[in-house]
Amino acid sequence: MRCAQCGVYACRTGNLEKIPDNCPMRQNKAIYQEAREEYRKPEISNIALNAARTEAAGYGFWTRIEEIMEFSRRAGFRKLGLAFCTGLREEARRIAAVFQSNGFEVISVICKTGSVPKEELGIEDKEKVRPGTYEPMCNPIVQAKLLNKVQTDLNVLVGLCVGHDTLFIKYSQAPVTVLAVKDRALAHNPLGAIYAGHYFNKKLSGHHLEEQLPESI
Repeated sequence: MRCAQCGVYACRTGNLEKIPDNCPMRQNKAIYQEAREEYRKPEISNIALNAARTEAAGYGFWTRIEEIMEFSRRAGFRKLGLAFCTGLREEARRIAAVFQSNGFEVISVICKTGSVPKEELGIEDKEKVRPGTYEPMCNPIVQAKLLNKVQTDLNVLVGLCVGHDTLFIKYSQAPVTVLAVKDRALAHNPLGAIYAGHYFNKKLSGHHLEEQLPESI
């Protein structure tokens, strides 16, 4: 499956006679049928149907935060969980205020909750962001579990680190969406590295997997 390199995109146009030989639509019909059955489940249909309605209603002019509120309103989600990074705590405060001013209940949890030292993960002092200081670990599992406890309708991620967001999504019982992802180098605009490829291509080519593996592997 190489959808990113396709170029035909017959799935998008509906010209299914032009489907390439290696298109997953050719050899995975059972999976597509299984998915169609999933969409018929009420809780899944609610999300899928209202996502499509929100897309059409605000296409091209609603901001992401507006899309989240409009989707939530249509889907009947009133209690929003806000899982945020300490580095975006001011942004989180403003986001919560926007949600609340539009009638949503907001439960917010910061990433450093629990104040568990990074040493508990096996981190050495030299591996910290700021060696020689106290650094608590990010705690996405607790963030998710706290929001699970209060039974949020939808959880919104704001700036969780790569990997920490992965764990949050894994442990969250409520559906999850993302308002903002962290990219300190690009003012939290990670696609800047793609749009400015003429500048970043050399930098992006320096992360070969084999160079990152431990010597024992």
